[in-house]
Amino acid sequence: MEKILVLDFGGQYNQLIARRVRDLKVYAEILPYTTPLEEIARGAYQGIIFTGGPNSVYDPESPHYPAEILDLGIPVLGICYGAQLMAYMLGGTIEHADMREYGRTEVAVQRKSRLFAKIPKKSMFWMSHTDYISRIPEGFAVSALTKDCPCAAMELPEKQLYAVQFHPEVTHSEYGKQLLENFLFGICKCSGDWMMEDFIETTVADLRRQIGDSGVVLGLSGGVDSSVAAALLSRAVGKQLTCVFVDHGLMRKNEGDLVEEAFRDLFPMNFVRINCADQFFDHLKGVSDPEEKRHIIGTQFYEVFWNEIRERYSEGFFAQGTIYPDRIESGKGDAAKIKTHHNQVGLPSDVNFKGVVEPLKDLFKDEVRRVGEKLGLPHDLVWRQPFPGPGLGVRVIGEVTADRVRILQEADAVLRDEIHQSGYASELSQFFAVLPGVRTVGVMGDARTYSELVAIRAVTTDDFMTADWAKIPYEILGKVSSRIINEVEGVNRVVYDISQKPPSTVEWE
Repeated sequence: MEKILVLDFGGQYNQLIARRVRDLKVYAEILPYTTPLEEIARGAYQGIIFTGGPNSVYDPESPHYPAEILDLGIPVLGICYGAQLMAYMLGGTIEHADMREYGRTEVAVQRKSRLFAKIPKKSMFWMSHTDYISRIPEGFAVSALTKDCPCAAMELPEKQLYAVQFHPEVTHSEYGKQLLENFLFGICKCSGDWMMEDFIETTVADLRRQIGDSGVVLGLSGGVDSSVAAALLSRAVGKQLTCVFVDHGLMRKNEGDLVEEAFRDLFPMNFVRINCADQFFDHLKGVSDPEEKRHIIGTQFYEVFWNEIRERYSEGFFAQGTIYPDRIESGKGDAAKIKTHHNQVGLPSDVNFKGVVEPLKDLFKDEVRRVGEKLGLPHDLVWRQPFPGPGLGVRVIGEVTADRVRILQEADAVLRDEIHQSGYASELSQFFAVLPGVRTVGVMGDARTYSELVAIRAVTTDDFMTADWAKIPYEILGKVSSRIINEVEGVNRVVYDISQKPPSTVEWE
């Protein structure tokens, strides 16, 4: 299988680069800049992409790499910081710019180049940099520039070394996909053989070989990742699979029943449901700090799940719905730890499984969805919107109680019903209700009320790295507000969140 290495220097778009490469049917994997040169040399990569990063290459503490990587005979594309690093490694000069370039910027191509094939002489690309290449290394040629940047791209075709100051991987770069195609197919000579059908076939065969006639246990949340993992495992080993579903009472309205109905009938497996909402609410009593809530929910989930496993299923293999971003964001290697994922947990020392099975560990979310569709999972399940691991525990701001969760479940159900009835759901990337923990004065039935406020959050985005608040028509928002206030006991006011990401996040906690 053809592979492209995305060498990560701390850029916010490292995963996006790999996803764009995979979208072009070439397999890409991300490794930290601390990966030894010998390991990269053994990797049989068709090409290497240096990512961007927040540092300055002339800072001694910034990420660097031995220049010998450029002598492996493997085509290299440096992006942003990666471009500056390539220039620095080969004797060029990097300086702090008087004028920072940020946003869509016109790039002018200066010479015939395989990297810029089929791209107009002038086009818009996304810039995000303060430093710039003021002097290119010996032998290189400037292949593109901007009004304020004398080297927007440089190249040394004889050694298959290319660098761009802009970000071709973001959707704001109008010919970014073409530039990546040029690198992959025109320079790296890839053929594009990364196919989902091949992945399913290969993974099922690998699972059968790994698991044999043993049992395998999976924690099934009903989310996309664990559902697709369950479907793959079921196809591979059938009734040898046991799925344990912990219903902690923090899911959306009726969601526990829907998960059970889907998986009891959909695939051959043993389905076990544990109803333990009261236990979770008891432990959350009086707690309002979001990180403490996350910790409590995660800890209780862990204890409930593993107590069940110890009693009944402590042999065979343990399966997780880990996907590629989980491994990166959980702080593997030298990556910064963003959050600990519920998809990736440690095994208790007293549970002796034969091994851990992670059938989706090399896939991004969009690839997981495509696998789910090909496995025959229901469309609504495959295309479920992102849902936080701690569930509604982090959409109820402040203390989490059974009554407050009930209010949020009812309000969220009304929102979802109205959005789907209006036909507007396909316009939105994610939408949900939040209970901010604010009480407001109202008048209902000629009586004064002092009740909960519900906030509505809805966003549009291509990749969830940035997001815009959705411009839902007023008449839809009006219906949502009216129904929530009239149908959900304990609510007298509804507001709409019109914050972008960044600086806000999609979730409130």
